[in-house]
Amino acid sequence: MSWGTELWDQFDNLEKHTQWGIDVLEKYIKFVKERTEIELSYAKQLRNLSKKYQPKKNSKEEEEYRYTSTRAFLATLNEMNDYAGQHEVISENMTSLIIGELTRYVQELKQERKSHFHDGRKAQQHIETCWKQLEASKRRFERDCKEADRAQQYFEKMDADINVTKADVEKARQQAQLRHQMAEDSKAEYSSTLQKFNSEQHDHYYTHIPNIFQKIQEMEERRIVRIGESMKTFAEVDRQVIPIIGKCLDEITKAAESVDHKNDSQMVIEAYKSGFEPPGDVDFEDFTQPMKRTVSESSLSNSRGDGKYEPKFGSKSKGKLWPFIKKNKLSLKLGAGPEDFSNLPPEQRRKKLQQKVDELNKDIQKEMDQRDALTKMKDVYIKNPQMGDAASVDHRLSELEQNIEKLRLEVQKFEGWLAEVEGRLPMRTEQARRQSGLYEAQNTSAVNSCAQDRESSPDGSYTEEQSQETEMKVPATDFDDEFDDEEPLPTIGTCKALYTFEGQNEGTISVAEGEMLYVIEEDKGDGWTRIRRNEDEEGYVPTSYVEVYLDKNAKGAMTYI
Repeated sequence: MSWGTELWDQFDNLEKHTQWGIDVLEKYIKFVKERTEIELSYAKQLRNLSKKYQPKKNSKEEEEYRYTSTRAFLATLNEMNDYAGQHEVISENMTSLIIGELTRYVQELKQERKSHFHDGRKAQQHIETCWKQLEASKRRFERDCKEADRAQQYFEKMDADINVTKADVEKARQQAQLRHQMAEDSKAEYSSTLQKFNSEQHDHYYTHIPNIFQKIQEMEERRIVRIGESMKTFAEVDRQVIPIIGKCLDEITKAAESVDHKNDSQMVIEAYKSGFEPPGDVDFEDFTQPMKRTVSESSLSNSRGDGKYEPKFGSKSKGKLWPFIKKNKLSLKLGAGPEDFSNLPPEQRRKKLQQKVDELNKDIQKEMDQRDALTKMKDVYIKNPQMGDAASVDHRLSELEQNIEKLRLEVQKFEGWLAEVEGRLPMRTEQARRQSGLYEAQNTSAVNSCAQDRESSPDGSYTEEQSQETEMKVPATDFDDEFDDEEPLPTIGTCKALYTFEGQNEGTISVAEGEMLYVIEEDKGDGWTRIRRNEDEEGYVPTSYVEVYLDKNAKGAMTYI
């Protein structure tokens, strides 16, 4: 099956067919391009959807995500973000493996097709030229033959006429002979031209055209194979992301299975439990006796005699119904009440105080980390004066020491209030104690000491006296060892420098805008990220100067921009 032998006379149709094949290829490229645009649009919409329902930072909505059901929903949003990423991968792979490759192939195909049909037209023009030469030779032979016949007839007429001189007859005879000779020459030329044309025609239809058409056939078959391979790649690109998409769906299922209704119910109790006892029975007041109206302990009126109810927040009376009176509803808005949260019920007050103590401890840890880092930097400056002025960090160190001292005093103050509340609450279960926070177990001695100082005060007020027992014990960190590690820390991701940073201080590293580096330690809250350029160059850069890409294995990790 060869186009050269079967389609020797279909040059124009082959030209149209091959152009149609290129049009089909370009149409397929356009189809894949629109598919990639749909994938990108879908991924963008999924990301926007996930972002839309993400909890806002430092808002009440973020606090609601402590329940297992809302945590599962948050995990679903995160997985949908990864799910969208896989559709972006589909678009990228289709663009590079199909659109880019086929676009280059179409250009090469057009050049090859143009070359083959140019050779075909050239061969066609050559055979047409040979045919024209044959026709010209044939007409010339025909003309010379006619001229020779006319010359022969004229000679015979002159020879038969007795009135014509012998010289005229001889002249006519010579003319006839000349014409016959010219006819013979034209005949020989025509015969030679005919043989040559037949040879050229045979080569044209049995050698040149078959070779050209065979090349065109091979070109067309390669195009067909190429578009088939592209369709296969089209399916493989989708198939490659199926395992990752399946993993995302598995994580969503896992998050759904982690929903615990019992745990959520217990968390509602922890969130809204007031710590008060239910009101007792209301005493009977006998108005038939001629006596002054008495006020029972369980009445809604108080003992001041003005008929107005003024509840005392810390009262131990079991008969008070003030939690159910609309006008005395508690405001639970942050910052709406006094500093010691005395406007809250006991259990809620304890939670707020514990939360405040934990926040202050975190702030102290941050300040201490910065102080330790500056102390190390100062030591380096002292040993190597050319690297910097050691006195330049003294002012900042002094500020940090003052901040730490202030925060410690704040911790002591809130610990005292916390001890007071815990002393008044009923005995909590062991599970509730574990849920109250890690700091409670670590600082029991300090809390008890503050409680004793508070109870010993005659007026019940808290005195901010410092002693060795009441000072907060800050747990040791591994920050001091970060500059002395003998083995390099493993990389946890990569980052791209958004701006140029000149690291002039000890422990920092200079980076150029657009440079890619390795991340070996995340930002701990002090605004610095530890990176590595190679085995010998590592240090800290401001977190706002880099865009961090943590390894995908670390699910839920944040990217700092």
